[in-house]
Amino acid sequence: MSARIPAEMTAIAITEPGGPDVLQPVKLPVPTPGSGEALIRVEAAGINRPDVFQRMGFYPPPPGAPDTPGLEVAGEVLALGPDVSNVAVGDRLCALVAGGGYAEYCVVQTAAALPIPGALSSVEAAAMPETFFTVWTNVFDLGALKPGERFLVHGGTSGIGTTAIMLAKAFGATVYATAGSAEKCRAMTDLGVDRAINYKNEDFAAVLKEETGGQGVDVILDMVGGDYIPRNLQSLAMKGRLVFIAFLGGSKAEVDFMQVMLKRLTVTGSTLRARAVEEKAQIAQSLVKNVWPLLDQGKIKPVIHKTFPLANAAEAHALMESSTHIGKIVLVTS
Repeated sequence: MSARIPAEMTAIAITEPGGPDVLQPVKLPVPTPGSGEALIRVEAAGINRPDVFQRMGFYPPPPGAPDTPGLEVAGEVLALGPDVSNVAVGDRLCALVAGGGYAEYCVVQTAAALPIPGALSSVEAAAMPETFFTVWTNVFDLGALKPGERFLVHGGTSGIGTTAIMLAKAFGATVYATAGSAEKCRAMTDLGVDRAINYKNEDFAAVLKEETGGQGVDVILDMVGGDYIPRNLQSLAMKGRLVFIAFLGGSKAEVDFMQVMLKRLTVTGSTLRARAVEEKAQIAQSLVKNVWPLLDQGKIKPVIHKTFPLANAAEAHALMESSTHIGKIVLVTS
């Protein structure tokens, strides 16, 4: 390692499956970038719900990925591995990683890395890769959301939810979103939601039926599942698309699939972490082409709820599990 790159770094380890307190700072060797990789000095790392599942023992990293958590980072490139031509030492990047983001240094696959838009801080940049990759591939690729269509996202104040709202509005959709408090509904309205739905005292299916004159919505992004599933199908318009990205309420439900046939619905979903580098690179290229100009122009901006020092990752996880946050929670290294 050069004088600028130490031999050891602080990282956050999962000492055993369990609650937030199992996240502890440890000393680990600074990783060495391999072919197609770059080493970055992490300035900020985003917190995501899959990190919580990994900490609890329910979401193991894919083969070859670090055991330490963290799926998105932002920082400065310090060293390059072989066969890297698309970035240079000194570049500032945000990147999607398969693990290891909760650390002072992290190796990233440069094909899944993106330049930090000049108007954004490292904290804002670290809040983007996991959420923007997820929303783009599920709402716009799988869900094929088009301008003028109607879109519903559940969990509208999560990192995924706020991103989905901003992008759907930016691309000309009518947007509906669910959340569990009046404060969160106000926050969603401020982001541009056409109708915020408080699921604590409103049935989203009934609201959507009234709002759309019985026509329904064209695309639903769902991270809840469970008893939302039949109501999602009920709420879709003819040729509507239901896209799953998580099942916080369970992955099983009793469903009348006759609606799928009669309305010619598409039911799909995806995970992101274990995808091949080539697939992630394609998503990255789509984001640079379609979304990065909006960031450069200040038309959209990640919503940051709170930052924590890297060593306080346990507190950050406790906040995420409380579900009181609006937007992203981010770790900072200095």
